[in-house]
Formats: sequence, C-alpha cells, structure tokens
Amino acid sequence: MLAGRRVVLGVSGGIASYKACAIARRLTEDGAAVDVVMTASAAEFIGPVTFEALTGRPVVTSLWDRGRALDHVRLGREADLIIVAPATAQLIARMAQGLADDFLSTLLVARRAPVLLCPAMNDAMWAHDATQANTALILRRGNDGADDAGRVHVLGPDTGPLARGEGEGPGRMVEPEVILEHAARLLRKGPLAGRAVVVTAGPTREPIDPVRVLTNRSSGRMGYALARAAWLAGADVTLITGPTTLIPPVGCTVRRIETTEDLQAAVSAVLPAADVLLMAAAPADYRPSSAGATKMVREAGPVKITLEPTADVLGSTAYWRKGGALMVGFALETGDPVPRAQEKMLKKQLDMIIANDATEPGAGPDVTTNRVTIISRGKTEALPLLSKDEVAERIIAKVAEEMSRRPEPQVVGAGLPRIPE
Repeated sequence: MLAGRRVVLGVSGGIASYKACAIARRLTEDGAAVDVVMTASAAEFIGPVTFEALTGRPVVTSLWDRGRALDHVRLGREADLIIVAPATAQLIARMAQGLADDFLSTLLVARRAPVLLCPAMNDAMWAHDATQANTALILRRGNDGADDAGRVHVLGPDTGPLARGEGEGPGRMVEPEVILEHAARLLRKGPLAGRAVVVTAGPTREPIDPVRVLTNRSSGRMGYALARAAWLAGADVTLITGPTTLIPPVGCTVRRIETTEDLQAAVSAVLPAADVLLMAAAPADYRPSSAGATKMVREAGPVKITLEPTADVLGSTAYWRKGGALMVGFALETGDPVPRAQEKMLKKQLDMIIANDATEPGAGPDVTTNRVTIISRGKTEALPLLSKDEVAERIIAKVAEEMSRRPEPQVVGAGLPRIPE
C-alpha cells in the first residue's frame, strides 16, 4: 500500500517519543521511504541512531547538519505526507506562530504535503487556553482555501494513562496502529472520499429464553474487512455489527445490534443519508415465535420450538434508499451460489451481489479466507481464494468504480478539518 511513498516523520520532545519508533518501523516495512526529523529535545528522549536502524536512512536533527542546509525545502516539497508524532505543546505553539528556528519547524513552514499532527502532553497542558487556541489556529490556517494536498489533520489526543503519577486524562498520544491507519487513508487519496458508506456485519441472535439464543456461525470478519477497506478508500463509514469478538476498524462509527429487528431499525435510521450499503451481516431468517421469560428447564425427550420469519432487512431497504445509492447484497449458499444470488439480486433490487459457497473449504464463515463471485448488472467476476482483507479490497474497488459514474455528493462538513475518530 505504501510502496514508493515518501513520508517525513517529525518527532518532538515528549515521553511518547518512544512510540514513534513503532511508526517508523511499520512505515518502512510497508515500503515507504521514511525521513525522520527530530527536535533537539526529542533527541534527549531517544537517540537518532535508533531511527536510523529502523528506517535505513539518516536522521535529521539540525538545520546545520552537513549537507542538509536546504533539505527542509526539498523534504517539504517531495514528501507525500508529514506525520508529527508526538506533537508537544511547544511544537504546536511554534507551528501556530510560523516559527522556523529548527529543521522540523522550518520544514513545516516550507511544506506542500498534508500534515498529520498527533498531540501528546499532560492533560492540563492540552486543556490550556493557549494550546487550544494554537491548535485551532493551525487548523484554520492550514485548511482555509487549502486543497487536499496541503491540509492539516489533528488526530487525538486520546484519554488514558499519562506519565507516571499523572493519572489519566486527555493528552495521551493515539496508538501507533491508529496513526498508521490514518496515514494510509491520507496517502491513498481514496476514491470514496466524501461518500457515506454503511456496512453491516456479523450474526444476529434471537432469544429463546433469557439464557439461550438462536444464531448462526458468522464471525463478522468479512463485514469488518469491508468497513476497513471502505474507510481506507476515503469513505465515512458506519459499521452496524452484531455480536462478535472482533475489534472494530479505525475511523468507523460503530452501532451494535443484537436481533434482526435491531438490525432493521439501525439500517433504516442511517440508510437515507447513505451513498452505499454493503449488507454483509448474516441476520437470522427465523426467530422463536415467543421467547420464554424464564430459563427453559431441561427435560427428557424432544423439545419443540415454533419459529416465525424475521424481517427481510435487505428487501425492505427499498423504502429508505436515497436516489443514486448503491446497494450491495451478499448470498452465502450451499452448492452453486450464482443462480440463487442472481435471483436474489433481481428480487431485492440490488446493484451488486457477492456470492459464495458456505461448504467450500477455505470459504466458509469460520475462516480468514474467502472465494467469492462478484455479480453486477451484466457482469460476473469469480475471484480466486483470497484473504478476506483482499476480497474486501476487490469489492470496494468495484464499488468505487461504480460510484465514479454517479454524481459527486455534496460533502457534509467539508469545512471541518479533524479526522473522524
């Protein structure tokens, strides 16, 4: 994903400096060329040689490093992205005032690349009026009239444990994994930017009594992979998820549901504003006609439970779709799934459907791989066995291709520079 991209990692002097090592390592492993620029105070926390070992490139610590006199201009122009992590209160103040008294601050003045600013400091320092005003000034100055290439994005800070003895509060730098996901999103300049995408994932559970439920084997992996791929492609993603053990993807708005009725209510609430629906959830098709108020006592002999159909969530979306929205369904079948999927696509008025066979080795609900057939109007593409992340990327690429033929949306909140958390 990051092969051949140029990233400048600015490190200022705070206890969170050690986390920048993980960022440098991961960016390099993913194929990016990483130039680390350290302030003098950052070098008091961690040595430049550490970053040189991680990136395989020289580290800049001073404007007066031999042969680096004009590198602040070159790096500022050639970088695809500048990450400042951690960004201390001092660095934010200097950036707000346009000071250029060391390599990092000078590069930030000379830059043309977007900036991902990751604050980290004591909670009282973050809450101080000066820090808040400086951050607001950076955002306003960095985004008023700027195109996407030159925008400033502030990520965090998180609330959590601070330096020893300081307790918990807002000021903790967001974790490297989260920073890397946001960096990937910015570097991809995604084709779904400005689009609202709704993804459903996981099973539903229908109560038999207060202890037992009727459910299915869906893990939610495919839906979670789709949500991540859509977010990395620039979309504003709402993930509606049934019960799973998975950690939600970075950047998505998450709504948790339990029953098929909950799923229908959640989808109907967000779909009128959605440009795309990816209905990857596996809702129960039946539920007990009446759920017991107390636990059913175990007895000898068979037990009969009367089932009734649940709501057809995907079929009922026709009432809530906005004009031009793209509807994508999923058909998990046994045997050849394509004919049944094509029938479902027509019946439920879908633009695209993803079909797969639940009995095929490596393609069922309990594994990390899948082999699917993407069916759209007039086109059928059978994919090989891939990881679910790769399948998700292929599906999102198809969605983006189709959406490129549809009118551009009016981006709600386009003037708001903060990255959604």
